Amino acid sequence: MEPLYTAEALATGEGRNGHTATSDGRIDLDLAIPKELGGSGNGANPEQLFAAGYAACFHSALQTVARSEKIKLTDTSVGARVSIGSTGNGGFGLAVELEVTIPDMPHEQAQKLADAAHRVCPYSNATRGNIDVTVTVSDD
Repeated sequence: MEPLYTAEALATGEGRNGHTATSDGRIDLDLAIPKELGGSGNGANPEQLFAAGYAACFHSALQTVARSEKIKLTDTSVGARVSIGSTGNGGFGLAVELEVTIPDMPHEQAQKLADAAHRVCPYSNATRGNIDVTVTVSDD
């Protein structure tokens, strides 16, 4: 792969109970284990950051696919839900649910666009075969 852009971040402290910042200073925040996992919940967590990144990246892929097919999209959105859980063998794994909303487009056409975006999105390509990713088109 020929890199077009490289992001840099550094995590310090105690991992999930620490701090993370990007080299350009755009992200600079405290991290905390979520209450659901026994932590304080008084900070962001890696699953939230992954969900935000995946949603934005997938939304961009959706827009790119639509443009290539000469389809004008308005008021679209992509929501991402990232879950963490035990793999049953002492490790942990992730699962992702993506919810795509394309107002005023027939469901079948919207699903085709979402499926095409899933084929080109860098996050989808990175996770394919590694974690469960579900792409659903919502009609609301």
